[in-house]
Amino acid sequence: MRIKRFAAVVAATTMTIAFTACSGGTNASTDANTLTLASVDQGSVEDVVKAFEDANPGVKVNFTTSGADQYQQQIRTQLASGTAPDVMTVWPGNGNPGATFVLAEPGYLMDLSDQPWAAQLPESVKSVAQYDGKTYNAIFGLNGIGAIYNQEAMEKAQLTPPGTWTELLTFCRNAAAKGTPAFALGIQDNWVTQIALFALVATTVYGNDRDFDTKMQAGQATFADSEWTTAMAKYQEMNETGCFQESPLSTSYEASQELAATGKTLGIIQGNWVVALLKGKNPSGTFVLKPLPATDDPATFVMPAAAGAGYGVNAKAKNTDLALKFVNFVMSPEGMRVFNAKQGSLPSLPNSGSEVDPAFTDLTTFINDNRTVPFMDQLWPNAKVQQTMLSGLQEIFSDQATAQQVLTRMDAEYQAGS
Repeated sequence: MRIKRFAAVVAATTMTIAFTACSGGTNASTDANTLTLASVDQGSVEDVVKAFEDANPGVKVNFTTSGADQYQQQIRTQLASGTAPDVMTVWPGNGNPGATFVLAEPGYLMDLSDQPWAAQLPESVKSVAQYDGKTYNAIFGLNGIGAIYNQEAMEKAQLTPPGTWTELLTFCRNAAAKGTPAFALGIQDNWVTQIALFALVATTVYGNDRDFDTKMQAGQATFADSEWTTAMAKYQEMNETGCFQESPLSTSYEASQELAATGKTLGIIQGNWVVALLKGKNPSGTFVLKPLPATDDPATFVMPAAAGAGYGVNAKAKNTDLALKFVNFVMSPEGMRVFNAKQGSLPSLPNSGSEVDPAFTDLTTFINDNRTVPFMDQLWPNAKVQQTMLSGLQEIFSDQATAQQVLTRMDAEYQAGS
């Protein structure tokens, strides 16, 4: 999940859905002063585009924004057919159809290794921005996943963030009794299904075994015979306890934001990127991100935190010079400040000058204390593992599959390799 971003994610139901244009079609012009851009950074890329245009008088960016599911259904087809934009959202690693490895391997992305920021990327970011030793992804931010609380709604309900798993279940019961569910869950958009699960997996799987990914890669561990089963069970227990609003399967990501922003729920389990969207819907609201408890021992808590989605350049871009100028602007102190501030992400480069939202104090502490793990899908060998997980989680919520069945399917896809 890259989510966004670090959503992120996938299964195609149709290949004919058109992007929702925000400023003309992405291939509307081949003028030397016109750039085409496709992005999933709804609500934040707009300010970056404006700043870029202001810094480059005479330049026009024709861009589209869309949700992760819709975007991923389209981008590979557009690249293969030669209709893709000059610059596009690209996720880190290998976990979905729009990820770095998936798009770089067939030659769809331009090598950005010689750009001034590429050598400055931290090793943890560089490893998922590169393919075969070359950098293809301009990753500007770091993201984390946790429980995001609406402070005003919490005060009205006279409740405080839970600090242990037992307290979390009690919190959910108390919230439901007050008529305000604890968390909004919008899994009509299937990429959202993974977010709460990743928050639980971080602690249950990696809290006592930071080498789990290495063991998976060596064939010494599986999803179905690991603490992933515990995380799945806890996710289901949260649902059964009433931690979420009614009908998560018929609630979209957008609708879940509305619930959390307006206090119809006390919060939402999401990535830090959603805070900016919540503030957009409730400018006077105060939101704070905390680790989601998965055990009764806070010392074992680990948060998912990793490189967020960045931007790649089409290897067949119609305006290469302007495309490179845009990604370099995104990675500049000025561009990064605009993006990180608007999106609520943490800067990927040191000394960027970005200010970190106080809402992310806990996340910053976990990152600094090395109590984080990458979003799980970033290190999986192919995109099918994630697709199987996402569709499987929807089946679990609709009582069409069991957790064990889904984990077994994930193992089969994982073992198929790249």
